Amino acid sequence: MTTPKIAMEGLSVRDVIDLRANETPDREFLIDADTGDVVTFQAVQDAVRVVATRVAAHGVEPGQTVAYAMGNGTQTALTILGLLYGGFHATAINLAAGKETIAYVLEHSDAQLVLTDVLSGALIDAAYQNRSSPPITTTIDAAFFAGESIAPKSPVTAASDGLLMYTSGTTGRPKGVVLSHANLLAGGKNTCLAHALTSQDRALCVLPLYHINGLCVTLLGPLVSGGGIIMPPKFRVSQFWDMVKIHNATWLSLVPTQISYLIDDGKKNGAEKTAARFARSASAPLSPDVQMAFEAMFGVPIVETMGLTETAAPILSNPLPPGMRKIGSPGIPFGNEVVIADPTGQEMSRGEEGEVLVRGPNVMREYLKNEKATQDTLTQEGWLRTGDLGRMDADGYVFITGRLKELVIKGGENIAPREIDDALYSHTDVIEAAAFAVSCPHYGEKVEAGVVLANGSALAEPALIAICIEKVGTFKAPDRVHVMSELPKGPSGKIQRIKLAELVIAQDSAA
Repeated sequence: MTTPKIAMEGLSVRDVIDLRANETPDREFLIDADTGDVVTFQAVQDAVRVVATRVAAHGVEPGQTVAYAMGNGTQTALTILGLLYGGFHATAINLAAGKETIAYVLEHSDAQLVLTDVLSGALIDAAYQNRSSPPITTTIDAAFFAGESIAPKSPVTAASDGLLMYTSGTTGRPKGVVLSHANLLAGGKNTCLAHALTSQDRALCVLPLYHINGLCVTLLGPLVSGGGIIMPPKFRVSQFWDMVKIHNATWLSLVPTQISYLIDDGKKNGAEKTAARFARSASAPLSPDVQMAFEAMFGVPIVETMGLTETAAPILSNPLPPGMRKIGSPGIPFGNEVVIADPTGQEMSRGEEGEVLVRGPNVMREYLKNEKATQDTLTQEGWLRTGDLGRMDADGYVFITGRLKELVIKGGENIAPREIDDALYSHTDVIEAAAFAVSCPHYGEKVEAGVVLANGSALAEPALIAICIEKVGTFKAPDRVHVMSELPKGPSGKIQRIKLAELVIAQDSAA
């Protein structure tokens, strides 16, 4: 196999695209999963220069903000790379966000231009329905890429701002994470280091490119390694394994909910072993029971990982087999430093619980227009406070035990919601699960949970509570388990416990 070229220091995304086009112009980089059409590295360079030229023709200067509101596809990938190539500040619009959030992001980011696909333009129109001065909107289609390909003259450096992506905003307004070209390439490089990616690898991209995981892991990881990406328009359970087989995907990047849906489909329709060499799970903790069920069913090892928008995705990963994987842990650091710290920021001893801190070239520059949040999150020594609670074992593997803001304090005892999550996930009918705190006059707080069940499941609340009692004991078990059609999630796919609690409380009040 070809050794990946991962010396990205001092380079911009433009530099790497030019490097690939010069060294391997005919290698396939983007593959349309539905049509089989391919885009080589030479064609990528041509296309991104068209994007940069077209954007500049709208009067947008390098360094100014251009938003993209697009579903997945090869044109979306080229659009994002084109914005980075031209030196514009690419801003991701979460298509699942409400119109108020979309309008806020466009206004807060000072977007000069919005690039949309045919289906997503209506979202922008709706967001500005009752607002003045909407930004210019341009539709990306085949005709858009038929323009003239001109190499930009304005320089783009590793220090240039590259991406603006907004966090979930579980409390208050979303925060705009500013990532430089160096940050983005560090995220791609860390993906390559963790998974030993080479130019022979092909990723199947089923996570949205407005999501940091989809963008940095599945798009920029292969750009750094010189590999390829298979691009379907969205995650489709019924066609997933056919796409893996037809297009020779060697690795898969998924979130736990998708893994659960694939298991459920395999139980109903049968499952075949696949030649993919690994799958990675990120964006939310992966239940050990779900991980083991997936591996037994499909014969693909899963490496659990952890990343944040603020760190250009990857922070931790389990090594690939035959390296040591620890079920229930997102692994060890690759390309950055991680410590467990007390509230004063001092590193704690192995085995002790504290806040997970990360430092490295992938850590964001700032939160846009939010100096206080930046100062609260970034220490003077360059550590980023993740807000996650965890411990590190003797081998350096991190185990996440909860979120600082999500701990349930029942009768003075700390209860990590993930304990209850894992108990619920032990039943194969549970597709999604999240425990949360509810006020209680006797204990201060009590535990409740929300679940999404597989279609046709006969599971009911009493049986779900009984599972938790068996797994974690009566004191920690939830008083209520709410069976729901879906659980609220942020842009990164993480279930939002605080919003879930608010939703349940509102429903109970209305009943």
